[in-house]
Amino acid sequence: MRPDGAGTGAAWLVVTSATAVRVVAGRVPRLPAGVRVACVGEATARAAREAGWPVDLVPDDESAAGLAAALPADGRPVFFPRSEIAATTLIDRLRARGIVVSEVVAYRTVGTGGDPIVLDPPPDAVLVTSGSVARQVAARMTPLDPRTHVACIGPSTADAARAAGLPVHVVAAGRSAEALLDAVVETLHPNPRTGRSS
Repeated sequence: MRPDGAGTGAAWLVVTSATAVRVVAGRVPRLPAGVRVACVGEATARAAREAGWPVDLVPDDESAAGLAAALPADGRPVFFPRSEIAATTLIDRLRARGIVVSEVVAYRTVGTGGDPIVLDPPPDAVLVTSGSVARQVAARMTPLDPRTHVACIGPSTADAARAAGLPVHVVAAGRSAEALLDAVVETLHPNPRTGRSS
């Protein structure tokens, strides 16, 4: 992303997490003129708006694949600040469409150690918000108590949890903390008449 927005057109800034928004906003006081912002979902878009960025695109399918499909091939290059361990789905699909992508590692996910975590009493639910969280849970908290529900923030996170060997009991309808908590409440405290929380 050139600071003057020159070239084939001012760049798209593509962000796939609130963390990426915070990192970029912490280093760049304001976005260069003409830069368009695309966010993977509403939670990321909310963080972008809180940072003072205009949000130009949020795909209906709130996933990397959905964002890659929704981003227009309008000649604008894409700047993608990402996690060190981000999957390559977005980059691969954009480049397959002929879109020029510049990526930079904006932040790293650091584990909190390798010792097993034993909780007594066991939790009713473990909230899994990313593939990296799924892998940490699998490495440090298994075997989970059979009464503990594993709740994932979206389908791609659920896939990552299953790949890490975790059972998946709950998948949130939307990719937000609110949707995840709603799904957990509905699972743990169903309304006996409707099967849903009251």
